[in-house]
Amino acid sequence: MKKATVGVVSLLCFSLAFFVFFFVLGTQAKMGMERPMVVKADGKALWDYLKKENYARNWNIWPGKNALYPGKEPHGALLTAYVNKVAYDAIKEKRGMFSDGSIIVKENYTADKKLAALTVMYKVKGYNLMVGDWFWAKYLPDGKIAAEGRVDACIQCHSMAKANDYIMIAPLK
Repeated sequence: MKKATVGVVSLLCFSLAFFVFFFVLGTQAKMGMERPMVVKADGKALWDYLKKENYARNWNIWPGKNALYPGKEPHGALLTAYVNKVAYDAIKEKRGMFSDGSIIVKENYTADKKLAALTVMYKVKGYNLMVGDWFWAKYLPDGKIAAEGRVDACIQCHSMAKANDYIMIAPLK
């Protein structure tokens, strides 16, 4: 009898723990608290992730910006900036900095609206503390990697916006 009681109590505890785990997980997802997908800080891995995500269709354009807004060198005459949900939430909530897992994809166009490159900033915890943990990448339209990692040109330019989490598109607060 004691074994049966212990078995029933154990089964009930396990069931309750299982229910609580999935309830909390579901609640976090509904509240936008789901954990971002972890992508290796690597140009190919990031490109594959962007393609899988179909960022241009499924992500938001940077709040307050339109497609093909005026840009400047070194990016292009016209720009379209997309952000994943982690980055979008940080912008909308005016947090002042991005959370780990934030990804910003900037499509760089010529004046005649021809895609010239994609430049990407991806915040990776512990990647590069000296510059806000940003991983930079530049891709040609076919996905060929033109630059990746701790790109000196990106770091030098974006360091002017250190107080804005190295972001030059718009103020984060």
